[in-house]
Amino acid sequence: MSTASPATPHLPPLGLPVVHLVDDEPVVRDALAWLLRSRRLLSEGYAHAEAFEAWLATRDLDGAWPDAPCCVLLDVRMPGTSGLVLFERLVERGLTARMPVIFLTGHGDVPMAVAAVKRGAFDFVEKPFSDNALVDRVERALEVSAAAIRARQQQHGLRRLLAELTDREREVMDRVIDGLANKQIADALDISVRTVEVHRARVFDKMGVRSAVELANLLREAQR
Repeated sequence: MSTASPATPHLPPLGLPVVHLVDDEPVVRDALAWLLRSRRLLSEGYAHAEAFEAWLATRDLDGAWPDAPCCVLLDVRMPGTSGLVLFERLVERGLTARMPVIFLTGHGDVPMAVAAVKRGAFDFVEKPFSDNALVDRVERALEVSAAAIRARQQQHGLRRLLAELTDREREVMDRVIDGLANKQIADALDISVRTVEVHRARVFDKMGVRSAVELANLLREAQR
């Protein structure tokens, strides 16, 4: 019987994806919300950057990641805080990996949008935009968000598994990863080969792997 990594099946289910619409024009927000509903996507609208930042303030996104994929459709030019300034604040807080930003731009804003993409924005779409093309990019951004959240959850799960290992199991595991044979590990730790075999088996069982190669790959994921 094959043994799967225990970190994978116990990941909590993701919530429903949400698209955050930050645009000062109500007509644009309403049109975008309707378009997204037509593709069965939920959205939340914000009349200005300050409103979106107020929403962010109610979430501990610096200390905890969201449990639902999300992305931001962000107008470049708005009264008060501009879309570019808001984007820079999201970048500074490290939020754009889990919350990809798609800029909505007028023709004159394209150079600024291109510069933002180089800074980590997911994409930009010119007004007037193709409905299907825009939603396709939104769906792709939500996939990226979901993958980032899943990777983060898996990292935390693996770290919890590592924390459950005893000191001796960690010593054996480190040497298994280094490619040492059981006899070499026994000599290095001044224990019997049988004791090494027991600890090795426990490490594999706790980490949900069947080989040293699988264990090494799992640890690389935890260290990302």
